[in-house]
Amino acid sequence: MNRFIAVCLLVVASVLSGCATHASPELRPYTAEETKQLALEALSRRGLSFDEYQQQRAALTGQPQKSFGFDHQGEMNAERSVTLHGRPS
Repeated sequence: MNRFIAVCLLVVASVLSGCATHASPELRPYTAEETKQLALEALSRRGLSFDEYQQQRAALTGQPQKSFGFDHQGEMNAERSVTLHGRPS
């Protein structure tokens, strides 16, 4: 009977000591690359327009903003005949 009580006390003590320790992850500061990646992920979730997204992304990454635009040639009619380098299209 004494062995049973000793084993029970040992199990209870080990369970209580396991519960008493904090299993929190190690707190460390983020690196610059991790911070930049988190900011880019947050930016992609904002639902901004394409131009606003490109402006803010360029500001975060430190790259010059690329200009996106149309080529101002307009739409082409399929019935319109165009000659390219001596070939009919």
